[in-house]
Amino acid sequence: QVHLVESGGGLVQPGGSLKLSCAASEGIFRINLMGWYRQAPGKQRELVATITMDGSADYAHSVKGRFTISRDKLQNTIYLQMNSLRPEETAVYYCNFKVTLPTDGREHDVWGQGTQVTVSS
Repeated sequence: QVHLVESGGGLVQPGGSLKLSCAASEGIFRINLMGWYRQAPGKQRELVATITMDGSADYAHSVKGRFTISRDKLQNTIYLQMNSLRPEETAVYYCNFKVTLPTDGREHDVWGQGTQVTVSS
């Protein structure tokens, strides 16, 4: 069983910065892709950024140039540095790992518990 634990959310003023972290539990599994999603009240969950184990990153158009996703391969941890935050980016942010388990050889979606980010003055 793989578990993800998130940290780093909170309240920030417009234009401010926050850094989110997401750590995977120890275990035997292959990580295929890691990413961050967010869900604002009344809206669907949307993709924010993804990163592969070799460090190839991709971003939603709305966050390019302001957000940076990174990973620590040894710690199976990913980060999301968010700069120039906007009020409309208030949401619950979720991390996601797509992993292959040796028990069944299939890909599984694993989600963090979510962390609230509120951008407000």
